[in-house]
Amino acid sequence: MTEALIELHDLAMPQALAFLAVFLRVGAMMLLLPGFGDRMIPTRIRLVVGFALAVAATPVIAPPGAITPALIASEGAIGVAFGAVLRCVAQALLMAGTMAAQLTSLAQLFGNVEPSSAIGNTLNIAGLCLIMVAGLPVWLVEMIVRSYDVLPMGAVMPGSDVAIWGVSRLAHAFALAFGLAAPFALAALIYNMAMGVINRAMPQLMVALVGAPAITGASGVVLLLAAPVILTAWKGEMLAVLADPISGALP
Repeated sequence: MTEALIELHDLAMPQALAFLAVFLRVGAMMLLLPGFGDRMIPTRIRLVVGFALAVAATPVIAPPGAITPALIASEGAIGVAFGAVLRCVAQALLMAGTMAAQLTSLAQLFGNVEPSSAIGNTLNIAGLCLIMVAGLPVWLVEMIVRSYDVLPMGAVMPGSDVAIWGVSRLAHAFALAFGLAAPFALAALIYNMAMGVINRAMPQLMVALVGAPAITGASGVVLLLAAPVILTAWKGEMLAVLADPISGALP
């Protein structure tokens, strides 16, 4: 009996060490992961998702010799870096909604109660639902497995490369947000030009009373027509980052 338990221990210990090492990277990634890592998700659910992703990726990862403080630090830093890259793309959709709301005077629909715009929240929730339907867990497992090809277990990320990687991804997120908000910028430009012409033609007319309902209705129409295109473009960018998150990391 004792020999059987010792044999079982020898067989299970490498897999247990591999799981713990993978969970270090996955757990750190879960802090910033879009969808699963949002505050609206209960902590227990996030923990279960992290365990599930680690279990799915463990069989193809070579176990480490031991769990050391250096390994914990390096794996945690790598996980946070990958999570931050995905979070940048997710935040681009929220930024686009905030820009659209500012351009169409709908930034705060109910005064100062909302922490973000109604359009931004709508696009953000719709985008998360879309990426979940597209198979986000499967994409995440593939990304985690591929990350060990570029950054092996215990690797130390060079500071200069990480800085270039982060700045390029952040710049790409802002550019994506501006591109996604372009229909609302065009609608706001047309609205402001029209209000300027009306104000010059009839100075006695209070254009704000006429323009406020007009821009509100127009923003709703633009959102209805542009949301499918915005969400499709954002989904393509998110899947591209999931397929190649290291792009832009090297000078």
